[in-house]
Amino acid sequence: MSVTDPNVESPTDTLVSIRDLHVKFKTWRGMVHALRGVDLDIAPGEVLGVIGESGSGKSASARALVRALTTRPGIVGGRILFKGEDVLKLSDRQFRRLRGREVTMVSQDPSSSLNPVFTVRQQLRDVIVRSPIRREHEGKSRGRDWVEAVAREELRQVGLPNVERVLDSYPHQLSGGMRQRVLIAIALINRPSLLIADEPTTALDVTVQAEILRLLRRLAHERELAVMFISHDLGVVSQLCDRVVVMYAGRVVESASIEDMYRRPVHPYTRALLALTANDWVDRRLVEIPGDTPDMIEVPNGCAFHPRCPDARPECGERHPEPEVVGGGHWVECPPQVAARRGLQVNGGPLPGAEA
Repeated sequence: MSVTDPNVESPTDTLVSIRDLHVKFKTWRGMVHALRGVDLDIAPGEVLGVIGESGSGKSASARALVRALTTRPGIVGGRILFKGEDVLKLSDRQFRRLRGREVTMVSQDPSSSLNPVFTVRQQLRDVIVRSPIRREHEGKSRGRDWVEAVAREELRQVGLPNVERVLDSYPHQLSGGMRQRVLIAIALINRPSLLIADEPTTALDVTVQAEILRLLRRLAHERELAVMFISHDLGVVSQLCDRVVVMYAGRVVESASIEDMYRRPVHPYTRALLALTANDWVDRRLVEIPGDTPDMIEVPNGCAFHPRCPDARPECGERHPEPEVVGGGHWVECPPQVAARRGLQVNGGPLPGAEA
């Protein structure tokens, strides 16, 4: 039985369980296989990092989770369980009650999510007045004073100073970091169980980036909020996440706690990404992973990384590797013979030919 057998039910304490998810997009060149059997779990209150190069399937996984794929055919197979319920079987009306209430999303460009012709006050007010969670849990009137009080409190919670000025500002009058905080405040008004953050710090400078990461970490802890944090920056992920999954060519190729992933990465692709983070420049030359990312219209047979892998063996291009357990909660899609060259263990025992 594989590590992430799609027929195996997820643990009862799992908030999100994605099994064998397949997504395709139709383009003028042909059918793009964006996701090719993704298996992914997110626990309540967990901050999960999802990393990989552009085109690896990170954002496609998130958009499939919130059913925001606009290019046909979209999801063509698999299951997405949220609190045990398959969201792919919900009607559009049923899912609209879930999206925005239980699951919210923050993009990397807040300017594209905030309406430029309305003030922050107007945009917050619109969300608060329509919020069923606020009405149910607080049992208060939706009068103007109450709405204003909630708007101020939400902005304070995300660490914005001079709340009155922010409320009266239009998005273009705020800095990038302030806009991102406003967007996070809007996303959390309904007290969701899951926040999807799709590279929310990419356009920010290092100082503001660190502030946003601390904010997300604090909110996750205080509100028991699960966060799916999508990024290509392993340095950022290491500051925020409890666990990380590595995606390549539409599949999760390695999953581990943040400590295990950095201390003993197994998959050659993971090791290459970490090498880039540790030393981007050598002898004034930019370090890179040799070769090109695969064409997702014609994905290579076997392990999709094998044309770029320094440890590839003939069998790597013949059949896709099964997930192998490295340790508690750490698994990898890599043939044991390749992992053995790293001196690692799989399935609890020494690998054949493992180097000392």
